[in-house]
Amino acid sequence: MTEQATGEHAVRATVLGSGAWGTTFAAVLADAGCDVTVWGRSAATCEQIAREHRNEAYLPGIRLPDAVTATTDARAALAGAELVAIAIPSQSARATLEPLRDAFPAGAVAVSLMKGVELATDRRMSQVVAEALGLPDERVAVVSGPNLAREIAQRQPTATVVASSSDATARLVAQACASSYFRPYTNDDVVGVELCGAVKNVIALAVGISQGRGLGFNTMATVITRGLVEITRLGLALGADADTFPGLAGMGDLMATCASPDSRNHTLGVHLGQGMTLAEAIEATGGTAEGVKSSRSVLELATSVGVEMPITSAVVQVVHEGLPVDRLASLLLARPHKAEGV
Repeated sequence: MTEQATGEHAVRATVLGSGAWGTTFAAVLADAGCDVTVWGRSAATCEQIAREHRNEAYLPGIRLPDAVTATTDARAALAGAELVAIAIPSQSARATLEPLRDAFPAGAVAVSLMKGVELATDRRMSQVVAEALGLPDERVAVVSGPNLAREIAQRQPTATVVASSSDATARLVAQACASSYFRPYTNDDVVGVELCGAVKNVIALAVGISQGRGLGFNTMATVITRGLVEITRLGLALGADADTFPGLAGMGDLMATCASPDSRNHTLGVHLGQGMTLAEAIEATGGTAEGVKSSRSVLELATSVGVEMPITSAVVQVVHEGLPVDRLASLLLARPHKAEGV
């Protein structure tokens, strides 16, 4: 086992999910001194990661650290792990994790890299992880921030937030992923951090749709700013800390996701704005963006606590209810006149 700069043994880490973000976080953990095993469903992808230290399907041209290996055997991947990061589609997380409950290592910490709200239950991803694996809250953490996978895989500097109800857990995860280019900050506001990560994908869809219609930076700035208001309003209603929303997990992640062409949610929104059907936009984007499904569960969650979210509602109407994309802008602005802060 390799030694970290502190002289302590390297953390044995597992990443469930071999997509862009899971593979990137595996590289981050390895660069921070961890020994990392990635689990994925694709035998070809796992073999390429293990043999060539590449994942050309999701991170073309990126060389992964030698300390990253991969397998299609989830139970083998989990064996002996001290930290298990989970980067699988949010709506299939429970079904994927529940069969692994008895294989989850005793004492290991689960780290949700997922950003969404579960349909039907309106549960945040940390809640899904805890329930599916039978873990107490203090053994669960979430990572969220302006973390576009490809930029991090290229070792461009960024910061993130590690949130947990346990300060010890948050610090353990932060230490395990801290490197010269990846700077984690700890936070105990799990609710706020997770809601920021989930709702920003929906706002990015709205920005993408508006840009696909040829609208400019004024519209983008309006949607981002009012989108942050929606996220904050929902978070506060659910007991989140107001300081979370202007920070890295809130405004930071929102800006990155809404502005970058590397954001799948933004890109899918652009395709919708250009006139594609949802199926065509998903195919052109290369997969389903989390905001598509999460938009409905976020709106359901907001409705359940009496919070108005007009941008989220408009996205749901466009994506799921057949509202013409040309109606989006007028729908967003057709609100009662009131003071900005309410």
